[in-house]
Amino acid sequence: MLINQIQQTYDFLITMSNHAATHVGQKDLFGHPRGLATLFMTEMWERFSYYGMRALLVLFMIAAIEDGGLALSDQNATAIYGLYTAAVFLGSLPGGWIADRLMGAQRAVWVGGIIIMAGHFILAIPSDVIFFLGLIVIVFGTGLLKPNITAIVGDLYEQDDPRRDSGFTIFYMGINLGAALGPLVCGWLALQNWHYGFAAAGFGMLFGLIQFHLTRHHLGSAGREPDPTVNQSDRFRRYAWTTITACIVLVAYLFIAGVMGWIRYDAILLAQGATYVIVTVAAAYFLYIFAFSGLTDSERRKMALIFVLISAATVFWVGSEQAGSSLNLFAERYTIREFGNFVIPASWFQSANPVFIILLGPLFSMLWVALARRHMDPSSPLKLAIGLIILGIGFIVMIGAASLVAEGQQVLPSWLIFTYLLMTMGELALSPVGMSAITKLAPRRLVGQMMGVWFLSLSLGSILAGLFAGEFRSDAVDEMPGLYLQLVMMTVGAGLILMLASGYLKRLAGDSK
Repeated sequence: MLINQIQQTYDFLITMSNHAATHVGQKDLFGHPRGLATLFMTEMWERFSYYGMRALLVLFMIAAIEDGGLALSDQNATAIYGLYTAAVFLGSLPGGWIADRLMGAQRAVWVGGIIIMAGHFILAIPSDVIFFLGLIVIVFGTGLLKPNITAIVGDLYEQDDPRRDSGFTIFYMGINLGAALGPLVCGWLALQNWHYGFAAAGFGMLFGLIQFHLTRHHLGSAGREPDPTVNQSDRFRRYAWTTITACIVLVAYLFIAGVMGWIRYDAILLAQGATYVIVTVAAAYFLYIFAFSGLTDSERRKMALIFVLISAATVFWVGSEQAGSSLNLFAERYTIREFGNFVIPASWFQSANPVFIILLGPLFSMLWVALARRHMDPSSPLKLAIGLIILGIGFIVMIGAASLVAEGQQVLPSWLIFTYLLMTMGELALSPVGMSAITKLAPRRLVGQMMGVWFLSLSLGSILAGLFAGEFRSDAVDEMPGLYLQLVMMTVGAGLILMLASGYLKRLAGDSK
């Protein structure tokens, strides 16, 4: 299926094949560098593991103890979900820095994958304490892998290569192929035992590591070594590794203190506090970049644009990340899932979004290419604005579904499926385009870190989404339509503001189209 989809863009892409091949000395595959297939498959299996486990996370935490779950309240479960997903993406910032200065992106992807695999296998151990340790381990591994595999994709192409957005969209299809398969496989196994589902996620990452090791040579020099323009003296490296080790020890101590009862954690208060921390970290980081990283005037304007794009993306993720929390619980509690003798697992609805991305991804890729050939390609800010507005329309659908639930009815799966369709269309207009824009706008020496900051928007959006999802209480279903209306106003409002400002923001990009 994937090869057929890629071939839909072949006629145009093949005319550009020799241009990008010289960038890293790689042969082309269907008009793209061969290394893209390596990264596609590695990310597919990593996302299989992540989304397979994520589809189970909230459902496992709210399940009764006699059903093998943790019997947590909705508010605590969604707060923990927000903390976990936020931490996963927050780890991308130091992960990008470590790759840029110490390891190189390729080595960071390899080491990160090993850590992720270990974390999922820890989740497979039936112990409440060990379960939360597994989540922490996955956070460390994903922080290393996620920003750097995306940075390598950008390094496969020249800055002005017109196939760049198309290449990121194809890579994004790999993400979503894994995200589609993960909930189906892990969700089905979880019906037998929750921990079987978590173990399946670990094996998914194992397959990704094997594939990466066998085909890594196709990446050539892309991401092989740290950036040679930054300080890599022995003293600097020792200081950096000492700091990293100290941070790991601190996290280990906080975990042990919680297990031993020395410190008592409240998930909701932690999530609220973490929100302020993330905002502070992001603001401080941008201030540092503007003040001390030696930016030229052109680079300053581009960095300002990156800040706007990341802010818009944060709003998008607050809505989009409802998929794993409030929409997951909506599928479990308020959706008709019985068809004859078969009951659809609620976790399977998590596959709707990535399936739609696989189906629609090539169409969006072809659309951007066709518009670019006619000099009608929307700017990156305008594409992000369109994505936000479409997402808001999706939540208008949920207002209708929630209104029926408030009247005491169960609703058909079509409400959720149509919502996921609109969410997908918005995501395709925003996420791959945003990632591509970051790699084009950021100075070469800061690409890895800027991809980390892009995922920081996911971190902040995820933790806010988890807190917001806690408002969808099972004992207050009459409030659900109003909560979805708030999401509509937030996303559509942000999209309209970005659309009105898109002309000015386009000028900030300068020669980076």
